Amino acid sequence: MAYLLGVVVLVVGVLVSIGLHELGHMIPAKRFGVRVSQYMVGFGPTLWSRTKGETEYGLKAIPLGGYVRLVGMYPTAQAVGDPPARTVFGKVAAQAREASAEEILPGEDHRAFYRLSTPKKVIVMLGGPFVNLLIAIVLLTVVISGFGLAGSSTTLTAVNQCVIPAGADATRECTDADELAPGAAAGLEPGDRVVSYDGVEITSWEQLSSLIQQTGATPVPIVVERDGDEVATTVTPVVAERPVYEDGVPKATADGEPVTHEVGFLGIRPGTELQTQPISTVPGVVGDAVAQTAGVVVNLPARVADVARSAFGSAERDESTIISVVGVGRFAGEIASTEAEGYGPAERVASMLALLASLNIALFVFNLIPLLPLDGGHVVGALWEGARRQVARLRGRARPGPFDTARLVPLAYGVFVLLAGMGALLIYADVVKPVTLG
Repeated sequence: MAYLLGVVVLVVGVLVSIGLHELGHMIPAKRFGVRVSQYMVGFGPTLWSRTKGETEYGLKAIPLGGYVRLVGMYPTAQAVGDPPARTVFGKVAAQAREASAEEILPGEDHRAFYRLSTPKKVIVMLGGPFVNLLIAIVLLTVVISGFGLAGSSTTLTAVNQCVIPAGADATRECTDADELAPGAAAGLEPGDRVVSYDGVEITSWEQLSSLIQQTGATPVPIVVERDGDEVATTVTPVVAERPVYEDGVPKATADGEPVTHEVGFLGIRPGTELQTQPISTVPGVVGDAVAQTAGVVVNLPARVADVARSAFGSAERDESTIISVVGVGRFAGEIASTEAEGYGPAERVASMLALLASLNIALFVFNLIPLLPLDGGHVVGALWEGARRQVARLRGRARPGPFDTARLVPLAYGVFVLLAGMGALLIYADVVKPVTLG
C-alpha cells in the first residue's frame, strides 16, 4: 500500500505540474486577447469537462501531458500569400493552415495567436516552461530550507572495535592481535551524540572530523550524550597516513608518488540527518540542477543509444541513465515503501518533493528545445518573425507578414514520432532492466 501511495502521490504531482504549465500559457494568452477554446490536462478520451465562458476545461484519460488550444496558432493562407501546395510537405502545411483558420470565428481574426507581436508570442510560449521552473524553485526551497538536506550528524552510527591494518579486509572480525580502536577503547557507543571535543563545543561532523585529524596521538577529553545523560571520557587518536587531495584529486609528486600527511582518527562513523540550509543556497542548487539537466538533453541521442544497448543487450544500465514515467513511478514507490534506519516520514516527504522538483526542471529544460511541437520551437518561430521585421525596418522596406510556421508542421510530426519512439524505448527498458534507488 505504501508503494502504491507513492505512485499515486507522484501522479497527482505530475498532473498538478502539467495543469500549472498550461495555465502559464493560457493566462497571458487570454490577457493579450487570444481566444482559448480548450484547456485540457492529459490526452485521449475526455473523462470530465466543463465550459466556462469561451473555454472548455477538462481532464483526459492519459495523464502524460496536456494542452491549451490557442485559436489561430498558424497564419491563414491569405496572411502568408496563399502559397501553392505542390509537394507533400506543402499539402501538410496547407492542411494545418486550413484547420487553424477554421477555429477563428467570423470577425475575430484580430484575436488569433498569429496576430500577436513577437514579445507577446514569446511570453505566451515561455509561460509554461517558466511555471515549471517556478514550481521547482518553490519545492526545492521547501526541501532545502524547510526539511533540510541529508548530511553527516554528530550522532555516531558505528564504532569500530579494532584498527584494521592497511591492506587488510576491513570487513573481517577483529583478532586478539589487533589494536583496539581509539573510540572503542574510550567506551564510545553507537547512538552517542558528541557534545564537545577537547573542550570545544561540537556543532557539526565536519568540525569534529577536522579536530580529530589535527589532534595527533594526544589524549583528548570528549563528552557525549547517551540516553539523555552526558558522559565524559578521554580518547587518544591513532595517527595514520592519508593522501592529500586537491580539487577532489589525490596529489602526487613529480615522480608520481602520492603526497600524504599524518592525521588522527578514532574509528567512529557518523549517522545522517536532515540539516536545514539558508535560502541563499537555493539558487545555486537550482542552477546546478538546470545545468545538469541541460547537459543530459544536449547528449540525448547518446543517452538513448546507451539505453537501447542495455535494453536489447547484456550491458547494465548506468545509474545516471535517463528513465521514463515508469521509472519515475518506481522511484516514487520506493521512496514511500523502503524501510531503512534513519529514513522516516520527513525524509520520505523531502525525497518526494525533490523528485517532483527534478521532474519540473526536466519539463522546463525539455520544453525549451527549439523544435516544434515543443514550446521552444514556437519561440524560435516568433523570434525569426521579429528578426525579419526588424531587418525590414532598418532597410526601410515594407513590414513583412507573419512567418509561415505551418511550413514547420511536417518537421513537428517527425519530432513527435521520434519522441514517441524514445518514450516507448525508455518504458520498455524500465520494465526489462529497471533502475532502482538501491
